[in-house]
Amino acid sequence: MIQKKICLLGAFGVGKTSLVSQFVHSMFSEKYLTTIGVKIEKKSVDMHDGHVELVIWDIYGQDDFQKLRVSYLRGASGYLLVADGTRRATLDTAFEVQKLAEMTLGSVPFMLVLNKVDLQSQWEIDKVEIDALTRAGWEVVLTSAKTGDRVEAAFSHLAHRMVEAAT
Repeated sequence: MIQKKICLLGAFGVGKTSLVSQFVHSMFSEKYLTTIGVKIEKKSVDMHDGHVELVIWDIYGQDDFQKLRVSYLRGASGYLLVADGTRRATLDTAFEVQKLAEMTLGSVPFMLVLNKVDLQSQWEIDKVEIDALTRAGWEVVLTSAKTGDRVEAAFSHLAHRMVEAAT
């Protein structure tokens, strides 16, 4: 079985841990638990020619006081940048983190996950910004860790891209 490390990166409170919990355990909790350091989970994803085991590194959220430690990124085959659609500033943090990740990992597959689509009426990130990112070559997926909407698709698509990039 192929094993691939992926990292979830972004600002604090965007739903990284909730996305992992929804993907791995099909669970969502309303309780906010701050990730300290890194939490590691595993899940196997079916591929057309077998399985890939994802080793998922849920890394603490970046903020003004705590920056991403590049040592957590080493060995990653890809990453999900997570932003909270209801907080525009988290997209700016995702841009900062993406630059750091690219400097550390080089050009590995990644996707931008705009989370909390269940609260889309409260979003501060609009379609124009999303379309501009797509035109710039970014893959963007809108998810809801709460409802599970497109969570499995985001992880699975990234897994496929990582396997393709390795061949």
